[in-house]
Amino acid sequence: MALPLPSQNSYAIVTGASQGIGEAMAKDLAAMGYNLILVARRAEVLESLAAQLHDTYGVVAEAFPCDLAVKEERARLIERIHATEVTILINSAGIASFGPFINQDWEYETTQYELNGTAVFELTHAVLPQMVERRSGAICNVGSAAGDLAIPNNATYVFTKAGVNTFTEALHYELKPLGVHCTLLSPGPVREAEIPEEEKSIVDKVVPDFLWTTYESCSKETLKAMAANKRRVIPGPLSKVGAAVGAVLPTAVISPLIGRFYAKMGN
Repeated sequence: MALPLPSQNSYAIVTGASQGIGEAMAKDLAAMGYNLILVARRAEVLESLAAQLHDTYGVVAEAFPCDLAVKEERARLIERIHATEVTILINSAGIASFGPFINQDWEYETTQYELNGTAVFELTHAVLPQMVERRSGAICNVGSAAGDLAIPNNATYVFTKAGVNTFTEALHYELKPLGVHCTLLSPGPVREAEIPEEEKSIVDKVVPDFLWTTYESCSKETLKAMAANKRRVIPGPLSKVGAAVGAVLPTAVISPLIGRFYAKMGN
């Protein structure tokens, strides 16, 4: 099996395209010849990336500034989806919080829920009718290895990512007979290959360098998995080991250990 071929009138949509996994996948898709609709909140960053991809690869790259945590903003994008031939959807936008759930800023937590969960749910639903009608299309939802675990001090994030994980894997089996690919990207630690010390976040400082997978390698492994219509891709050898260990150790053992680690990030 393979990804739908790029064409003059079709588009791949990438959310969270202004940075990280989304940006890396947008660049790789452009290199493969796909026209793009780039979605994120930061208009200037998106417009710069769109110009870069057009100039480098000759594809149509449209910046679509949009806050996917806001219902009305999602509706704008969904309207565009219904008026566009979308062959690939990458749901990459997401945020996280760390620390005790009861102490978190409620507005941020509800924003996290809408962005990580509701946006994925609604955008996936929006693209499916046309993909099923064509019997062709590919969806990648970015979940997380954290969504397979009960992690204290990361409760809202694992709540949303557990939903994305199981939702995507369920759709994989539903859509496979209909000719539509649906793949879960379930990463562990992912970041830039090199980060200056002064620019490192608390997560960068707490997680040892050797545990990270780069955005670029994550993108390439994910697109290969999508082309093969794999149910789930866990990028990087150490993430694969971590997923295997997490599947074996009981929750009563692993959750408190990881929870203490995440508490440090909350501090």
